[in-house]
Amino acid sequence: MQIKFHHVNLCTRDVPGLDTFYREVLDMKTEPGLAGNRDKDQGYSGNVSFLTDGRADAAQFHLAEQDMKIGFKTGQAVNPLERGHLAFRTDDIAAFKKRLEEKGIPYSDFGAWAMKGWEQIFFYDPAGNIIEVHQVRE
Repeated sequence: MQIKFHHVNLCTRDVPGLDTFYREVLDMKTEPGLAGNRDKDQGYSGNVSFLTDGRADAAQFHLAEQDMKIGFKTGQAVNPLERGHLAFRTDDIAAFKKRLEEKGIPYSDFGAWAMKGWEQIFFYDPAGNIIEVHQVRE
């Protein structure tokens, strides 16, 4: 099983303003391929901007409209759009879930949610930070 850092998700009430800040101050570039891959029918239809530093295979920034009601909409314990999260990509989500279970770490299994083809789980680190691990299913 491989695990690789993939993105930071920052939540805001002003996605266009945050997008402008990161593009103008830090020279971030719009990631063109992800906006069309969103699935807005799974409980989250908020505005999202996808940015990178422009390098191939660079880590991404996902600037997402904050939504305090995701837990109610999805029935999940973890709300990844309350205050943002760190995200990692794996090639074996089943093995990663087993790892969490063996370590007694509870997680919310969102399945294919928010991004078409991404199977996503979310859990808390010991400090209360939200972590996503996902696998892309083509």
